[in-house]
Amino acid sequence: MTTSATGGYLVPAVASPPLEDAELDAQLQKLIVGVSGLAGQMVRPRWQPTVPKQPEPTVNWCAFGVVRQRNDAGPAIQHEPDGEGQDRYIRHQDLSLLCSFYGPSGKGYAQALADGLTIPQNNEAIGALDMRFIDADDIFGVPELVNQQWIRRYDLNIRLRRKITRTYAVLNLLSAEVSSNADGSNQITTNNIITE
Repeated sequence: MTTSATGGYLVPAVASPPLEDAELDAQLQKLIVGVSGLAGQMVRPRWQPTVPKQPEPTVNWCAFGVVRQRNDAGPAIQHEPDGEGQDRYIRHQDLSLLCSFYGPSGKGYAQALADGLTIPQNNEAIGALDMRFIDADDIFGVPELVNQQWIRRYDLNIRLRRKITRTYAVLNLLSAEVSSNADGSNQITTNNIITE
């Protein structure tokens, strides 16, 4: 692994990467199941490598997926001098989670999710993942015509905010060569050693 001493590109340490992809989907699925009241097998990631059979129109279910991930204006980077040193990178992101509810009670489940996310206890599990609920948009009715039959569908966009923390191997500065010109004519060069 490269460090600030070796030069080159730095990759973050993998000790605690933020949840992404399937791991993030698994946590979001638990949130939707827990707050909406739908059964676990009826809350599915929107995009899957093998597309499962769509439930019958009489079955209530939800498809969800992160459709936008927006970073804040800039990260905070703080050097931590313990040990050999490291830089801690912190930024916040807004996630737009599109939840499409199907079935005869789809609108009711969408409203239950929007309402339930405002309850503090329902945010404790995602709070442990450095996420929190921001707001829910309007519920839109967007029925689909499939095989000459209308399928009830209600879309709800949920906005969550999460904190991203990464660690980079930026080591402590132990020595540096410093040049100084006091009046512009005599250059003074010293080797300063910083001790901890």
